[in-house]
Amino acid sequence: MAPPFTPLYIDGEFRPASTGATFDVHNPTTGDVVGTAAAATAEDCTAAVQAAARAFKSWEHSQPTQRRDILLRAADILAQKREAAWAAFREETAGTEDWFPFNLDWSTEQLRVIASAISTLKGETSLSVIPGGRVLTQRRAIGVVLSQVPWNAPLALTLRATAVPIACGNTVVLKTSEVSPRSQTIIVECLAEAGLPAGVLNCIHTTREDSAARVSELIADPDVRKINFTGSDTVGRLIAKEAAKYLKPVVLELGGKAPVVVLDDADVPRAARAIASSALLYSGQICMSTERVIVQRGAADALTKELVSIFSRIKAGDPNLDRAAHIGAMIAQRSAENAVNMLQDALDKGAKLLVGDLQRQGAILQPHLVADVKPGMRLWDNETFAPMVVLAVAETVDEAVDLANESDYSLTAALWTRDLYKAFDVAGRMRCGTNNINGPTVHVEAMRENGGLGGSTGYGVFMVDDWTQQRMIVLHPEQEYPYPIMQRL
Repeated sequence: MAPPFTPLYIDGEFRPASTGATFDVHNPTTGDVVGTAAAATAEDCTAAVQAAARAFKSWEHSQPTQRRDILLRAADILAQKREAAWAAFREETAGTEDWFPFNLDWSTEQLRVIASAISTLKGETSLSVIPGGRVLTQRRAIGVVLSQVPWNAPLALTLRATAVPIACGNTVVLKTSEVSPRSQTIIVECLAEAGLPAGVLNCIHTTREDSAARVSELIADPDVRKINFTGSDTVGRLIAKEAAKYLKPVVLELGGKAPVVVLDDADVPRAARAIASSALLYSGQICMSTERVIVQRGAADALTKELVSIFSRIKAGDPNLDRAAHIGAMIAQRSAENAVNMLQDALDKGAKLLVGDLQRQGAILQPHLVADVKPGMRLWDNETFAPMVVLAVAETVDEAVDLANESDYSLTAALWTRDLYKAFDVAGRMRCGTNNINGPTVHVEAMRENGGLGGSTGYGVFMVDDWTQQRMIVLHPEQEYPYPIMQRL
């Protein structure tokens, strides 16, 4: 049986690339071809933008109830695609049963939440500074949005990057990851089947080799008014630089190096469970994954013992074939190799390996726990996106906070203490977009996005205010007031 083919979606039509070109999609664990996808040309990308620009003229003025109903229908449709979504998710990304509910169930619920948020698209009226005048402030759509979405949460992140802008009256050109085109296109199918008008959402796929050229062309297109990108800080910097050429706004949700601070009075066993979960879920390939643990001296021995015990019992493998495997392969062999190189670099500079053996089997890497890692080491400074955690000991609360903030990343964090007053004091001193008191770093609130504070985590979020523009209309009074110069004539 031939592997499934994922077409482009342009102007309401699923279709092949204009040249008929395709590329193969491989399973990260086995390397087998699990699908093919249409490889968009420059002409295909232009057609997608043009379709979005035409659709915007009417979609911007569509009734909020129409948008709401489409999103609600899409939620019901997505819930019915569980089997197809699981197959694509598992085959393309080596996704596991533990990570799949966030992608499907959370996405289904988010569609309903986004639909309800449409009711917040309201304006304001006020008195003008001119006596008798009135000011009308409106929340208006921006125009065509370019959304670029990664593979690690293909349903949830595709939904966020498309449904929020669409709900606000924008139209979207979605560029999928070359790793997960079938998984991401499921969201497109749901919205299309729900009755989204042609051109409001368009979807393209590109080969890895063509990606940079196609993205540059899309950013340069004058009809594209805003860009969002979720992915690595390396690529995010390139996209920000490209967008800056045209002074186009960008939302960048990039890397993470989430710290967890564990104070002397913490519930250590519970903290250890939360740390291990957020560090190892989906083999650490989540922007919110716990990567650094800073523990106060009084709790260090107990926490280290708990983490060593948990990490030693968690096995990486192919959960679809081996029920004893808790986590799956990383997305590519080169990703696992890079993680091992970072580990070796830290060990060469004095770090101590507590769990793990630096061995990999293809893209499969076992959990690693490393102590005595310090700022300045690659393993401390750079996102690993791998099933590993570094452990550092701090003598004081102030030192723990300083270590947590010793990073260019700022997405999420966690703090463990039984003292509520201390919790709010310390949490407020940690530089991060979201801090979780006595909870895991992998956590998202509905329509209250985790957002970076600049640097390697990027900036901007996916909320209504970010995908609308505030416009002001001033009604001047009927009575004419003297205009400058005119009164001297």
